[in-house]
Amino acid sequence: MPSSVANENQFRYQSSRNRSSCPSRSTSEPESPAPPVTPNCDVVDQALAELQLQSQEIRQQQEHLVATTTSSRKRSGWEIKPSKLSLNTHNRIRNIVESLKIKPNPEKPMIPLSIGDPTTFGNLRAADETMKAVLHSLESGKYNGYASTQGHEVARQAVAKYSAHQRSDGEIDANEVVLCSGCSSALEYCILALADRGQNVLVPRPGFCLYYTLAEGLDIEVRYYDLLPDQQWRADLVQLESLIDENTAALLINNPSNPCGSVYDEKHLRELIAICERHYLPIIADEIYEHFVFPGAKHLAVSSLTTEVPVLSCGGLTKRFLVPGWRMGWIILHDRKNRLRDAIAGLRNMCGRILGSNTIIQGALPDILTKTPQSYFDGVIDVLHSNALLAYKMLKQVRGLDPVMPNGAMYMMIGLSIERFPEFKDDTHFVQELVNEQSVFCLPGSCFEYPGYVRIVLTVPGAMIEEACSRIAEFCDRHFKKESRNFIEHGLLDGDDLAF
Repeated sequence: MPSSVANENQFRYQSSRNRSSCPSRSTSEPESPAPPVTPNCDVVDQALAELQLQSQEIRQQQEHLVATTTSSRKRSGWEIKPSKLSLNTHNRIRNIVESLKIKPNPEKPMIPLSIGDPTTFGNLRAADETMKAVLHSLESGKYNGYASTQGHEVARQAVAKYSAHQRSDGEIDANEVVLCSGCSSALEYCILALADRGQNVLVPRPGFCLYYTLAEGLDIEVRYYDLLPDQQWRADLVQLESLIDENTAALLINNPSNPCGSVYDEKHLRELIAICERHYLPIIADEIYEHFVFPGAKHLAVSSLTTEVPVLSCGGLTKRFLVPGWRMGWIILHDRKNRLRDAIAGLRNMCGRILGSNTIIQGALPDILTKTPQSYFDGVIDVLHSNALLAYKMLKQVRGLDPVMPNGAMYMMIGLSIERFPEFKDDTHFVQELVNEQSVFCLPGSCFEYPGYVRIVLTVPGAMIEEACSRIAEFCDRHFKKESRNFIEHGLLDGDDLAF
């Protein structure tokens, strides 16, 4: 209540009391002298009138001030400003790619080894059973309306059963499943539910650039822990632990990894869990590639190895079922000790931002997850693994390149000895000129906060990846400098190197 109004009410209240305390005057009785304690009603009325007048003047001054201030804030023209969130949101891959000066060689067809969409080339298609499940959901007419913001219960039950391997006891309840619009949406919900402005989240380097995109606009700091290429991209545990402080909200683990293709063994996962136990940190597990594992490797869900550390596991249909455009992801809530109670309540609130995910796909989930045959999945893995072996074998022989053989996912990281290519300033320049000369497009490691490398995808047809690797080899052979006075003077080459 404004002070002037409060004062006016007080004055009215006092006036009422004063008037009731004044003796009533009778026309038939002579006026007797008032006792000293009885107020003079005329004086009170006059004082009250003066105070009310002052109060009115103050109120008029306040109204004038508000009107003047409001008037000064009115726009004089079209001055629409973007939000801070929108200005601080960047996609690192897009920013780098758009900065390249690319003009592919018109004599060679373009081979884009940069696109992380497994459906791009048409050689990898969704299973017939997956397609029929969606058709059945559509024709049923049951899934045209809104669902619960967490998703239809029948769909969540199907995901819970499908993801039972993520628990040591195999028991996941439908209420521990949240359906999202793709795995990227799942990751966003987890980050926003656990981290606040001014806090930080630990993410891998090299790593998927979306983690940074989701956090930076909200003033959530991203702190990078290093992955070690000579140790199959395991995390540098000492460096990781040094990043943790009282504002660290979560550790994000991407396993299997984009862009590295690494698959962590049980020992390393337990080492990461131990760090989280020491520092009371929850884990966000990006496990969208959990079923993309090559022969000889085995994926273990981090949640299956601990009941102490709460884990939010993000997955979806996108990669394994080869339907990224259907935008169906989910979060499995692993919190056996109820340590994320309030955070999970907040995460469920986040689901209300888009009123739930695609209901047609929700309706198809039970059939998709149970009727797609294992032979289909085995066929996809065979393609990816064969391409990885071929690319590794061919590129390992190329001077100046050092590919790291992946154990899963659908990518390979290739190290560049950039000092052996003195015509190019860095990995980004290398990629640009590779496109211009050979029409082969890789992503520079700088897109993943890891300069000195390039990433290729393994989802292309076998003949195409063979052709791409041949062109990369030709490009490197043309620009590789095995003898350089500058190298020798700066000690960059030794006697063995000169034998190339």
